[in-house]
This record gives sequence, structure tokens and C-alpha cells, in this order.
Amino acid sequence: MPEIELTAGTIAYEDTGGPGPVLVLLHGLVHDATVWREVIAELAPDHRVVAPTLPYGSHRTPMNPEVPLSPDSVVDLIAELLDRLDLTDVVLVESDCGRAQTVAVRHPERLAGLVLISCEAFDNYPPGTPGKMIDLACRIPGGVLLMARVLGLKPLRRLPVGLGALTRRPVPEAIADAWLRPLRTDPAIRHDFRRYCLAVRKDELLRAAEGLRTFDRPALVVWAVDDLMMPREHGRRLAELLPRGRLVEIADSRTLVAEDQPERLAKELRAFVAETSAGGS
Repeated sequence: MPEIELTAGTIAYEDTGGPGPVLVLLHGLVHDATVWREVIAELAPDHRVVAPTLPYGSHRTPMNPEVPLSPDSVVDLIAELLDRLDLTDVVLVESDCGRAQTVAVRHPERLAGLVLISCEAFDNYPPGTPGKMIDLACRIPGGVLLMARVLGLKPLRRLPVGLGALTRRPVPEAIADAWLRPLRTDPAIRHDFRRYCLAVRKDELLRAAEGLRTFDRPALVVWAVDDLMMPREHGRRLAELLPRGRLVEIADSRTLVAEDQPERLAKELRAFVAETSAGGS
């Protein structure tokens, strides 16, 4: 993967290149851009897909310790990435975390559309049992390392406090190992993860939701019917408050739709990008 040095630090990203419509895919906590691997394979032949690995605990290079690491700084990082890569008319897509909502409110100038996939919203933070476990781990000395070691035990990964809450089907072991390795082996990555999680403001997503009422670009909300972490009603609420929003629900999937239903998700993204390109922003 290429890397780019931004104000907050150096991040790796996948970029398929090409002249097609641009999608930027954002992932959630304790996984990286590889969560999109099957979706990217479906879209890459006729789209340019950019997928950064954000500083959410599975990144390999520690962030700049002199720059505060928080949801706000990640929002700035995403906006800076779009600017540095000179990406315009972007369809911004996010799963699990909720930062894309704030990006759409604060930095809509480079966006042609927005896709929110089973993500944190409104007052749902920390989300579900895994979210509460992460929050607790970050508040206890040594808690993040203990959490990473527990999740590193393969027999425990399918428990409701681990990946079992995020997917209906097991994540391939090599992928899950790579997601967990930075937290297990690098104290600087654990420090990044902890300072990010402890900087989350309880009202951030409520404020973002209010701001989305003025987002005048096409928007698609994709929600997993079987999600254990993100309330199903939040998908409907997000679609209703977005002026040009619509909702698609996907069955037989939990939060990480890109893992459970990648072909169906790619089909929905492809159709949305085509509609957005045809209708303009």
C-alpha cells in the first residue's frame, strides 16, 4: 500500500486508480482497509476506490504524538487526505464508525454523495457489548493490551464481545490476525487507540445528525437487519433526516456488511454511484 504523510501522521491507503467515479471507503475500530477487500474487487474494474487505514488500532505506523488524536482530528485527517489526493466528486462511504457524518457536515465541498453503513449514530456510543468493552479497557491501566490478547485467542473471537458481534460468518484468520497484531505488539499503537477512544464526546454524533439535515447531496443508508450493535431504527432515522436520503436494509448480515454480504453491498454501491453521477450533486 502507498503511504501519505498528513498532519496527524502517516497513513497507508489502497488506491485502485483509474478514471472512473471515486469512492472513498472508511472502516471502523480494530480493523483496517482490508475489511473492504471483496467490495473493492467488485468495484475496481470501473471505479476508482480509495481505502485508507485509519488510526483505529489496526494501523501499523503510530500517529504524531504532538497532534491530539480524537474523532475531530480523524475528521480533519480524512478531509486532508481528500485534499492531498485532489479527490473531487467523491462518494464517501463509512461502516461501523460515525466520522463520515461529521465530514459531510464540515467538509461537503469534495463530496458528491454519502453512504452510511450500519454505523454509530445519535446517542449510540459506545455501541453494543464490544463498544462498552473497548471503553472500559481504555479506562483501566493495561486494559487495551489485555483486550487485544483475549481477542487474539482464536477460540474466543466468535464471542459476542468480539468479532462474533460484528459478523455472522467468521472473518478469515489471516485477516483477523492482521487486524489485532498492532494492538498486541506495539505499545505506541495501543497509546494511539486509547487516546482516540477517550477523546470521544458523547454529544458528537447527535450534533452531526443535526448537521446532516442540511446535507444536500444524494445519500444512501445501508443497514444490516441482524445488527447487534447498531439499532435498526437508527438506519431509518438517518435516512429520514438526510434531505436526499434513502434506506436499504440487508438481511443475513451483522455490522460489517462488507464481510457478510460483500457482493450485495457492492451492487448497492454501484447503483448509488450511477444514480449520483446521472443526477449530479
